[in-house]
Amino acid sequence: MPGTAAKLRHLLKRTEFLRAARGNRAGRSAFLLQAIESGGDGPGIGYTVTKKTGNSPERSRIKRRLREAARACQSGFKPRHDYVLVGRREALSVPFSQLVADINSAVAKVHSTKIHASRAQGPRDDA
Repeated sequence: MPGTAAKLRHLLKRTEFLRAARGNRAGRSAFLLQAIESGGDGPGIGYTVTKKTGNSPERSRIKRRLREAARACQSGFKPRHDYVLVGRREALSVPFSQLVADINSAVAKVHSTKIHASRAQGPRDDA
């Protein structure tokens, strides 16, 4: 159906997260967005928040806010791409509307830039 966004599938495996880390990146105060082209049908999305960010309830609240913000702007996510949102502590204090706007702008940025060749291909042995 035109105008409806594909359902977001969740990234669950560590390899999916590591693969996304090799792609394009866009940083904002509340999160870092990593994106890479994938083989799946719809867009895939994963969330991660490190222990440095806060205790367990705070990390869970950050992930819940990011999950809802991503759902609010899921029409911007492109099919056959994987995205990882790395939460930061600022996600707790940023207004929700700003969080949604930041995700939209970060998605636009990762799709407007080319993947840096050395990051996409891994380390080189040119020595």
